[in-house]
Amino acid sequence: MNKIIYNYLIIGFLKTICNVLLVFVCLGLVLNLFEEIEFFKNLNSGISLAITLTLMFIPNLIIKLMPFIIFISAMWYFISIKNNTDLLSLKVFGISNLKIITILSLTGLFFGLVIIFGVNPLTSKMVKYYEETKANYSLDTDHLIAINKNGVWIKENQSNQLSIINAKSLKDNFLYGVTIYILDKKNYEMIKRIESKKANIIDSKWVLQTVTISNFKDKKILPIKNTDNYHYNSKYNIEKINSLFKNLDTLSFYSLLTKKNELVKKGYNLELLNEKLHSFLALPLFLVLMVILASIFTLGSVTKSQNIYYIFVSIITCVIIYYFKDLSIALGQTQRISLITSVWIPPIAIMLFCSIGILQINEK
Repeated sequence: MNKIIYNYLIIGFLKTICNVLLVFVCLGLVLNLFEEIEFFKNLNSGISLAITLTLMFIPNLIIKLMPFIIFISAMWYFISIKNNTDLLSLKVFGISNLKIITILSLTGLFFGLVIIFGVNPLTSKMVKYYEETKANYSLDTDHLIAINKNGVWIKENQSNQLSIINAKSLKDNFLYGVTIYILDKKNYEMIKRIESKKANIIDSKWVLQTVTISNFKDKKILPIKNTDNYHYNSKYNIEKINSLFKNLDTLSFYSLLTKKNELVKKGYNLELLNEKLHSFLALPLFLVLMVILASIFTLGSVTKSQNIYYIFVSIITCVIIYYFKDLSIALGQTQRISLITSVWIPPIAIMLFCSIGILQINEK
């Protein structure tokens, strides 16, 4: 009998999750499709490309919103079994609130593990395709930042010049083996070539070291200049470059576990890789806590009249958790706390809150 009841609870919860997922997917498709159409409106591409890229982008967005999707699903499911008296029937069969919460929490845990090991490898490839496709079409826009076997490539438009920057590698705040080609935007003729062994790009005023400058006029090279230091004004610094060409969403959980050293050699920041890895590790726990949190708000009373109140409070709580996560990550990025600590602070805080509320729920 208990096995049948447990299956009933799990299947009902999974159906609710699917319904909420469908709502979020539809909203994401509509909103992101408009954004993609806006991006491609001046380019020679059909709407099919915008739709394809939207489909590539949405699954990763859904994973990021999964804690809140699980929270809303659990809240919806708990309210539904209260309203149709299923909760009362379960108690008649000896199924306590704590046992119900445990079953659904384990379902959330299983859901999180499936996302990490089954869904994430696919979504990371989809995001990579999305980024590469957008980068190809960005050739017609103001910027392009990419990394491949030939190193780091940066394109930037200035007032009347076009700069193409190539570097062999990126490590910490420095580009190594830098070559900057400055072209005339009208006829794309070479104006200047700047070569440097090392460039400090911590801010937009780059400091190049051990520099060789070659100027060109009428397709002829002028006398070469050598200098120890040279300042190059760019639109980009290390923070902007990292955010533009190193989208960590293109890396799967498996890649972070097995290829971390290779990624660091390519120029990825070790702390950011660790932050992403711990975000994956924290996801299953976060889903469990969202189920427990929803149970605290919805199972606190058996009366139906308080449902609207619990829904309102839980939505406010959902918003608070979202901004609390952002605040914690911001503290980590500004080095007030470590990035790894910033990932774990929100679930630990929610866990402390849930540990108090779950005792009261079990008594009802």
